[in-house]
Amino acid sequence: MKKTIILRTVCAVLIIAAIAVPIIAFGGGNAYETEESAVLKIGSSGTQVRTLQTKLNNWGYDAGTVDGIFGSKTQAAVKRFQQKNGLVADGIVGSKTAAALGMTLTSSSSSNSSYSSQDVYLLAKCIHAEARGEPYMGQVAVGAVVLNRVKSSSFPNTISGVIYQPYAFTAVIDGQMNLEPNDTAYNAARDAMNGWDPTNGCIYYYNPATATSSWIWSRKVMITIGKHNFAI
Repeated sequence: MKKTIILRTVCAVLIIAAIAVPIIAFGGGNAYETEESAVLKIGSSGTQVRTLQTKLNNWGYDAGTVDGIFGSKTQAAVKRFQQKNGLVADGIVGSKTAAALGMTLTSSSSSNSSYSSQDVYLLAKCIHAEARGEPYMGQVAVGAVVLNRVKSSSFPNTISGVIYQPYAFTAVIDGQMNLEPNDTAYNAARDAMNGWDPTNGCIYYYNPATATSSWIWSRKVMITIGKHNFAI
């Protein structure tokens, strides 16, 4: 009889402990962002990190070079942003910090899903032909302009349609579009397709040192990257 009572007591304790553990582990989870719920932190890399770095730099938090690598300088900038905005200053970008930054975090598995390998190849060719020798951000920006045109009702709704629209790109006219793209152009194409737009929606670009069209000069310039003006 005593053994039965002891056994029942032990079982009851184990059941209570099993119920209590999740409560302890997850209780108060909304009060702060843990490393497990974070998407961007030390060691992260890619387009979303570049977007993060660009935003922080634009707002004066000095995240360093926009290279898409979440290092110690980016972490320090995130902490300064969090401190100023009443967030837990852990240097980790989770849902709350992302919302304060105006970012929507997505998993890498959802990136690039709507583009074919031929789309990537064509965009890389265009970037290589039009912007090789430009800063990496400038190459991504050229890719972004192509994609912004695809989204615009004023242009064809495919990447090939935009690139091969008559008189749209000098590189198509002079044959440079036939050059094979390098790895940098491929990376820039993928970054643009994954959502990095250094131009913030521009649909035109030109080199002011060589542009002769009076019409292109009438467009409002939003940003200059390398030798190119990007305009709307």
